[in-house]
Amino acid sequence: MALKNSRIPLGRADMLASMAVREAHQAGLPADDIVPVGGVRRYAPAVDGAVLLAVTDDARREEFLAGFARLAFVRSVVGSSASSVRVSTDRGLVEVHVSRPETAGAALVWHTGTRRHTKWLQARAETLGLQFAHGRLERTGGIPVLVPDEQTFYRLLDLPYIAPELREGEDEVDAADGGRLPSLVTTLHIRGDLHMHTTWSDGRDSIMHMVLSSRQLGYEYVAITDHSERSWASRKLLSLEVPLQREEIDTVRSHAPGIEILHGVEVDIMPDGSLDFNDETLEGFDIVLASLHDANGQDGRRLTDRYLQAMRHPLVNVITHPANRSPALSDGYELDFDRLFEVAVETGTAMEIDGAPGHLDMDGRVARRAADAGVTIVINSDCHRAEALGRQMSFGIGTARRGWVGPEQVLNTRGIDGVRQFVARKRGRSAR
Repeated sequence: MALKNSRIPLGRADMLASMAVREAHQAGLPADDIVPVGGVRRYAPAVDGAVLLAVTDDARREEFLAGFARLAFVRSVVGSSASSVRVSTDRGLVEVHVSRPETAGAALVWHTGTRRHTKWLQARAETLGLQFAHGRLERTGGIPVLVPDEQTFYRLLDLPYIAPELREGEDEVDAADGGRLPSLVTTLHIRGDLHMHTTWSDGRDSIMHMVLSSRQLGYEYVAITDHSERSWASRKLLSLEVPLQREEIDTVRSHAPGIEILHGVEVDIMPDGSLDFNDETLEGFDIVLASLHDANGQDGRRLTDRYLQAMRHPLVNVITHPANRSPALSDGYELDFDRLFEVAVETGTAMEIDGAPGHLDMDGRVARRAADAGVTIVINSDCHRAEALGRQMSFGIGTARRGWVGPEQVLNTRGIDGVRQFVARKRGRSAR
């Protein structure tokens, strides 16, 4: 289903925010710090534009805002106030707000949002004799409260710190008030990446390049998972090439100590629910990811059935980016996720949160439902170039955190032996 709005994907907004921060620093604009806020900080899949918060004192505020409006990437000024400026660029809208250092914590909460979250906080502040508005926390009579960081802000409202990814204005404030906030997965928990592509299919870089870059990120293991031969990818791995790729992986293993390399594949699920490679070929892989890239005109019920058939295959270990969505462009497939979760648990099949900006799938709400259902979740980069491995994994982690996912629910927070055991358990044999 197509999305009819002017929002831009998180990946594009993140790059826009990073560019704006970089340009402001290079121009020497007077600020102690400039950070992304809004949807980018919450890892929202689609946003209206990039929003920044600059920390500076009153004496330098006007200079900062005027200087930002004159940066080279700015096409025009859309709007301005005494504490903000909004500009258009070739890549989207950028809005920057300024805050004093002593109130930066309240400003961070306010401009990170969501509006529903801040409304809940406003109501709670009133019960404590405080007012929270326009990025400031005040006592009765307009007396400002010093709030240098967000931890202080939430503490003043008798709440534990609420992570930005949870601030959707749903049940996070009640959960915080009741001591029920989850311990969320972080980058430090991730021990490997189980979905990436190389020049054997539509990736830009070699196996060696992807492996060495992954090792620099501190990963203990990776899986090389190129597309199967009938996928929609621009290039794909032919069945007759699989032994040749295995030989290259063996060579890379001998030249890249300190990281385990799994020979995997992202096999397409065909219109009839069968898999693109035969069982004999699939048995030779260390891990098998199954994907649905083409709806073939089928409705959500039939697409769900195709996934269920793949899940019941003893050689399929992970279902990747199940909705096959594209943030700000397409919502993806209308699937019976409850049924998918039920069979995923029943068969011991993991389901993926995909960090590629073009997917971010399963999204936060679906990921939370999956975790609540007891599904084993895997967070992957689905990366096609080495330089983006870390960035796309961070998007995956941010998406998982939006789904209240904890490290104990994630497959690739386990060591390599745990991953091998997960695969072997479904295959019905001992781990190698």
